[in-house]
Parts: sequence; structure tokens; C-alpha cells
Amino acid sequence: MATQQNKKDAVKRRAELAAKQAAMARAEKRRKTAWGVGIGVLVVALVGALIVLSIKTNNKDSAQVAASESANSTIGESNLLAPTWSGLKGQTIDGVGTNTMEQTAYHIHAHLAIYINGTQKTVPYGIGIQQPWSTEADGSSEFVDSGASFYYLHTHDDTGVVHIESPTNTQYNLGQFFAEWNQPLSSTQIGPYKGTVTVFVNGAKYTGDPASIKLTAHEIIQLDLGKVVAYQPYTFASGL
Repeated sequence: MATQQNKKDAVKRRAELAAKQAAMARAEKRRKTAWGVGIGVLVVALVGALIVLSIKTNNKDSAQVAASESANSTIGESNLLAPTWSGLKGQTIDGVGTNTMEQTAYHIHAHLAIYINGTQKTVPYGIGIQQPWSTEADGSSEFVDSGASFYYLHTHDDTGVVHIESPTNTQYNLGQFFAEWNQPLSSTQIGPYKGTVTVFVNGAKYTGDPASIKLTAHEIIQLDLGKVVAYQPYTFASGL
């Protein structure tokens, strides 16, 4: 039979065990709480890092798009005086005919530069070449190497070189080239732009109607609308 002292000792041991269990429970709770807080902090930090990375990426992408758009505003289609005309269907344009093959009986080249209020405008590739085209990369631009037909005045690239390729020794004028482009040309208008037009031909000022300028071999034509730009010489590539 248990003595009174044994009973007291048993009660004490149960109390000590209960205290230890309570302490262990509190420690486990604190550990879980700390772990949860740590995980939460880590998740917040990770989310924050992802947000920062996303912002930086979006800013970088936006900057690249802006740079690309800025570049396109100075070169390429946005800087064209006017796009090529898709209305060429093989019909005669202002006395200029066409053929499925390029002609070589009369084959010369001229150069055309256009400035609108001091800013040079691009003369596009494909003027006088009936679509559909076949093109290939030529540096930063395209070169039209074939089409449904070739008018006797045309451009293969956007350098401003006008190819005069005719089956007969016929003299053509700049107005006929603009007609193939479907753009007006006069002493008061170049394409969609209106104003006073100043013309230089081979460095000399030309005072007549710019549409009447005869296209001759290695002729350098410069049209300035509004602000007059000093004559800019041009060197033809070897073989032209």
C-alpha cells in the first residue's frame, strides 16, 4: 500500500511532467511561428524580387521598342516621301511601257535626292516594278530582284538610284518617274508636300519645271522643298 510520501512524490512527478510538456508545446509553437514568419518573409522577398525584375524587363522592353520606333522614324518606311504604288498592272503610265524582263538596249542610271524642310526623304525600292516582288536583304534595306513586270523607269533599292532600262534609245523625264510612283511633282509640290521647290541638277540650280528634267546617264538630281539644302554630290556604285 502506497505511503503518503509516495503519493506526494507521484503528484510532484506528474506536475513536473505536465510542466515539461507545456514548455515543449510552447517551444514547438514558437518554432512553428518563427518558421511561418520566415517563410512569409522569404515569399514576400521573392515576390518583391520578381516584381522588380518584371518592372526592369518591361522598362527595358519599352526602351527597346522606343529606340526601335525612334530608329524607324529616321530610316525606313516612316521616312518615305511616299510608299510605292500598288496600282501598276502592266498598263502604260505617262508614255512609259513595261516588260516582264528588264531591258538592256538603253540602260543608264540617275540619282534622285529629296529634302523636305531640310530633312531627307527616302525614295523607296520597287517604284516602277509591278507586284508581287521577290526581294533579298541588301545591308539595312531590301533589293527587289524580280517582279511581275518592269517599267522602263524603276528603283531596285532605296538609295535613290533610278534605273532607266528601255528597249529603245528614248529619253525620259522625272515627271514620268513620279507618274509611276503615282505622286505629283511641280515647282510647288513634291508628293504630298506643298511649298516652294528648289532644284539642283549636277550641282547647278535648275529653274524650270522639275517634272521636265530629262533623265541622263549619271545625272544627280536634288529636290528641296521649303528650306534649301546645299547641293549634296552622289557617287554611283561601281558598275552603274
